[in-house]
Amino acid sequence: MAWYEDWFDQDAYELVYRHRDERDAEPVIDLLERAVRPRPGSRILDVACGRGRHARLLARRGYVVTGIDLSAHAIEQARARTRAQGLSATFLQADMRTPLCEACFDGAVNLFTAFGYFEDDTDHQRAIDAIATMLRPGGWFFQDFLNAPHVRATLVPEDVRTEDGYTIRQRRWIADGRIEKEIRLRLNGHEHAFRESVRLLTLDDFQAFYDRAGLELVQTFGAYDGRPYTPDAPRLILHARKRRDRA
Repeated sequence: MAWYEDWFDQDAYELVYRHRDERDAEPVIDLLERAVRPRPGSRILDVACGRGRHARLLARRGYVVTGIDLSAHAIEQARARTRAQGLSATFLQADMRTPLCEACFDGAVNLFTAFGYFEDDTDHQRAIDAIATMLRPGGWFFQDFLNAPHVRATLVPEDVRTEDGYTIRQRRWIADGRIEKEIRLRLNGHEHAFRESVRLLTLDDFQAFYDRAGLELVQTFGAYDGRPYTPDAPRLILHARKRRDRA
């Protein structure tokens, strides 16, 4: 089983990423609205939506949102939390490499480095192709990914912290063009280990994916404050549009 087929279903995931809440998600949604200027009521697809924190912000701002994720548990949590906040959004368990429909969304988002998981770039291309298929001609795509040169230059090999009595130890290294992470949670002498592995995709990689899928790169940003992208920026944020000559 691939690591991403198991890890996102774990309660431990929420413990490790507890600080990544809706308030933490607001800056990237603010940037999206400034850069893209979606029409009121736009139909937006959130690809790899997780527990739905970005989808809820978009729904709260008046968009018609559908979130998809491979994790059944994440989708259940997204639905429950959205209902609890009195919001409306649709959440479906689905693989990002398989389109749900054709030309059915005005825009799509893929945020918080929810990409680069696959071993083979053929699957990354399949995912971008699927997103492009689901966009109407002229539709927009907003993708937020780690910045590979920055990761290589600033990698923290290890850190340790405590949450709810658990000792959380995270170890990171780079191998074969991927950022690897081992996560160990320890409580009362019992330890559980998990891993993450993300391909260090570059701007050139995404440009190639987009070109093949019929997406035109409109602009790039290096952080949620909207600063220009540079190799030493903390993020790689891409705004693209589907070519109008693509069905």
